[in-house]
Amino acid sequence: MRSIDGVVTGVAPGGVSRLAGRCAGATCRSCLTRGLLPVLDLGDMPLTSRFPTTRGAAEARFPLEVAFCPECTLMQVVEDVPTEEMFKFDYPYYSSFSQALLDHAKASAGSMIASRRLGAASLVIELASNDGYMLRNYVEAGIPALGIDPADGPAQAARDVGVTTICEFFTSELARKLAGAGERADVVLANNVMAHVPDLNDFVKGIATVLKPTGVAVIEVAYARDLVGHCEFDTIYHEHVCNYSVTAIQALFARHGLFVNHVEQIAIHGGSIRVFAEHVDEPKASVLRLLEEERSLGMHEHAYYATFGERVSNLTANLRGLVDSLRGEGQRVAAYGAAAKGVIMVGAAGLDDTLIDFVVDRNVHKHGKFLPGARIPVRPVEALVEDMPGYTLLLAWNFKEEILRQQAAYRERGGKFIVPVPWPEVV
Repeated sequence: MRSIDGVVTGVAPGGVSRLAGRCAGATCRSCLTRGLLPVLDLGDMPLTSRFPTTRGAAEARFPLEVAFCPECTLMQVVEDVPTEEMFKFDYPYYSSFSQALLDHAKASAGSMIASRRLGAASLVIELASNDGYMLRNYVEAGIPALGIDPADGPAQAARDVGVTTICEFFTSELARKLAGAGERADVVLANNVMAHVPDLNDFVKGIATVLKPTGVAVIEVAYARDLVGHCEFDTIYHEHVCNYSVTAIQALFARHGLFVNHVEQIAIHGGSIRVFAEHVDEPKASVLRLLEEERSLGMHEHAYYATFGERVSNLTANLRGLVDSLRGEGQRVAAYGAAAKGVIMVGAAGLDDTLIDFVVDRNVHKHGKFLPGARIPVRPVEALVEDMPGYTLLLAWNFKEEILRQQAAYRERGGKFIVPVPWPEVV
């Protein structure tokens, strides 16, 4: 491990007073309690889904501040950005570019098909179905499936692989229309979308409406316990407005007549939970265990989150120091992963195109563009071996093992990766 010692405190300059002031007047997205408690201020950040096509293009920035609700325990972004700004226009995220996600989806679908005995008379609905990476597994098994996604490009990609897709935001109104047309689901899937939803109550109300009385909603979200424990602050961005504990998600779902009956902890995305919610209240031991563990850790209290801002500042200062040191030695540094978390990581650490030569990504929709904020050019992954920078900052650290295997040739030729989370290290 190689790092630079250094400690800085708190959050963005002026952030403590700014965030405290905003929190005092803010209302919880889940329970509507007024008056939130400050957790983290990352300053003004660009939207992570809007990739400039020229280095000098104008770019809007918005405050990125996180707060805690003392009533329902939900960790949430304070500032709202219109969803149309983030997801409707040239949305660049396509799940199928990650083999790890494809494998995860296939295994998840296989398990649901077997456990719920799904067949030709069943219906699976996925919310935020993206490019069909999940539902294609159900379609291939002969199970009727319907995707719902507001982004034009991914929605069309899903249709191209045989997944019927409605290109709209999922709302309770759309759910009523589907239910009224007899389209009620045996399984409702919502993977990595609950974090993106500003109107949580309308969204969960919609799930309750479109789910059959005997159906199950399966929700995957990043786990706030892992986010805080492993300092995964870069999973916080304007598109990710909420970070969930089991305690917080249970309160949200119960408000709409859905009950969390089973929870699985899964490794994907740096630590997530897969929540199974139904119309009947029959919690299994997994739910009771995690609720008790969260209470024992103090996740129901603000104190659990109180040092998070300082830990983030220490991590980003060490990362910036490490990159500065390498550049001072004459080393070239690239990055891997033009993902949302990469935008936040380089922004928080103060890295830009003077320190990072380029960033590579498998997603062809990002090639030839620039990383938001930092304006680092995005290139195909082959550029690593072609140009052989000595070090590559692994921004997509949540797919670390997949990427390290994929880049064996780069490593064999002497290239090294910098893994920033949970603490900067060179591998």
